[in-house]
Amino acid sequence: MATDTLEIHDVIKRQGKLETVCGVNLSLREGQRMALLGHNGAGKTTLIRMILGLTKVDGGSISIFGNAPGSNAARRMTTYLPESIAFHKALSGREQLSLFARLQGEPVSVCKPLLERVGLADAADRRIGVYSKGMRQRLGLAQVLLGHPKLALLDEPTSGLDPISRQDFYSIVDDMAVKGTAVLVSSHALTEIEARTDCIAILRSGHLVAMDSLANLRRYAGLPIQMRIRAAEGRAAEVASTLDGTRVNGTSVNVSCLMGQKMNRLTAITSLGEMVVDVDVIPPSLDDLYRHYATGGQAQ
Repeated sequence: MATDTLEIHDVIKRQGKLETVCGVNLSLREGQRMALLGHNGAGKTTLIRMILGLTKVDGGSISIFGNAPGSNAARRMTTYLPESIAFHKALSGREQLSLFARLQGEPVSVCKPLLERVGLADAADRRIGVYSKGMRQRLGLAQVLLGHPKLALLDEPTSGLDPISRQDFYSIVDDMAVKGTAVLVSSHALTEIEARTDCIAILRSGHLVAMDSLANLRRYAGLPIQMRIRAAEGRAAEVASTLDGTRVNGTSVNVSCLMGQKMNRLTAITSLGEMVVDVDVIPPSLDDLYRHYATGGQAQ
């Protein structure tokens, strides 16, 4: 049975009289992938720094398998990939990763397969000073994989990566989760993480305003579903009129409804028979949900 790797209870952080993190409660289980979302200044980076033990908690508590943030035990279990990662420019990728491996008590032999895993095998012996940002980010990901961490904190981890590298990155995250690592990903790239996380947590002005699976967040938000109907040639106007929809072009009609009305709407569309060629059901995207919760929307 999965246990909680990370437990955050009523955590508060103050900057003078201002609370930048306000009573946040959050837990992350072994093998769970959580996306942490929020505008700049919402408190994401502050929360991550408190988990790492780099910033003092002013109220509440944080534990990593029962250990205090910043303790030797917590540090051994935790790995971190910042958005802007820096390495020694004079070292090669292989030399830098070998150094990290020795610091963690890992054999240097693990470095070659890790560099291959992140797509740096051909650049392993080049100086980091000539690496692109995406290459440095991939080297950082190789560092994250050292030592089989229990908790991985990834802050804008795909910044600078091309589309193929982004897909490879999330494949690596999936592998980490399968092996039991709890993964917290802070990101603004909502589209790419929509299908790659188990839980979504949204911060607004230091408050945790939503935390659940994507399916549950959709249900609670009560946002409309969009249905895109492709009508038979010459029938789009009739379909739009019958369904009280909006004609998009010569063959497409858009219809919206609430989640509870979906089956009735589909029945009405099906009853049109040969007037309808196809229909796509488009639920609210993570962008839609984020906008709803991050701008003051409530669960319905």
